[in-house]
Amino acid sequence: MKRIISLITAAVIMISCTVFTYAEGGPEITAPSAILVEKTTGRVLYEKNPDEKMRPASVTKIMTILLIMEAIENGQLSYNDTVTASAYATSMGGSQVYLKENEQMSVDDMLKCIVVASANDACVAMAEHIAGSVDEFVARMNERAQQLGMTNTSFKNCTGLEAEGHLTTARDISMMSRELLKHDDIKNYTKIWMDSIRDGQFGLTNTNKLIRFYDKATGLKTGYTKESMYCISATAEDNGMELIAVIMAAPSSDERNADAKTLLNYGFSKYALYSADKQELTPIKVIKGKAETVQPQMQQMMNLLVEKGTEKDIKCEITMCEDVMAPVEKGQKLGEAKLTLNGETLASCDIEAQEAVPKAGVFDIFMEIINYFLIL
Repeated sequence: MKRIISLITAAVIMISCTVFTYAEGGPEITAPSAILVEKTTGRVLYEKNPDEKMRPASVTKIMTILLIMEAIENGQLSYNDTVTASAYATSMGGSQVYLKENEQMSVDDMLKCIVVASANDACVAMAEHIAGSVDEFVARMNERAQQLGMTNTSFKNCTGLEAEGHLTTARDISMMSRELLKHDDIKNYTKIWMDSIRDGQFGLTNTNKLIRFYDKATGLKTGYTKESMYCISATAEDNGMELIAVIMAAPSSDERNADAKTLLNYGFSKYALYSADKQELTPIKVIKGKAETVQPQMQQMMNLLVEKGTEKDIKCEITMCEDVMAPVEKGQKLGEAKLTLNGETLASCDIEAQEAVPKAGVFDIFMEIINYFLIL
């Protein structure tokens, strides 16, 4: 019984440090739907009707950009590849960079046009280049959404232009935003305030004004149509913690930006991220192995979202063996890491061998002896 009570107590402590409610004293915003999420842990810090299906407008392009970044990562694309605009791509309305049929532009410039200027024509050109057709690309968008758990999302195009049934939610937008932020290179584009294409002949200004007027901003994407009203997935970073604030259907661009800043400021003022992944682990001696040591590593990154001010009291306790007998298997347990607060364990993980170390053979031992005497 005592063990059960102890386990329940430990679970309650962990939950209290990672999941938050805010029924009283939380921020007030004007938008009808919103969510605030911490990137690393995925914890929700604030929500308001986060699962109501709504029109996302150009915030849709987060998924378009994600598929482009994943194509670059898997080698299907490179930033220097040339993309040719089709007649269909040039026919897009709304935000655009006025591509001409058969005009060629690098993937790098196309990304800049999409991220900074929200160019619909560049989105379609990239969709056709990657998937062969817009329909196939949109099918991939919906498939990727399902993989990410975006169960309330249905994409009908890659731009966010109005289409029947083109719907998503604040929560689902936070999911694809979090996935996009795993690609560090995207910030080379999302943090641009002003730039140009066509050898400086066509200027670009970021549709996300937070990049210019909110010093912690890192991205990500705005959206607007008459039907959707003003939307944004706003990301910002401070003291190693990155937040995602999604605002849907705000009545004006000013109120959209004010709501986003309200949520971001709330998150930064209330919470802090503690990460144990930067702990340096000393190599462990291997007895009778082909290598003298093996490098230990944590089985997984341990990150805790805690109320601001308590992170300084968290301790990372490392327990490892002094040596290990060969052979050593990759992933073999060598110790344990614990995160504790006031003596209570909040999280733990195994410390494992980063690589395998085979047992030394007779020849290896003989050569070790020879080297020993040569050094003498």
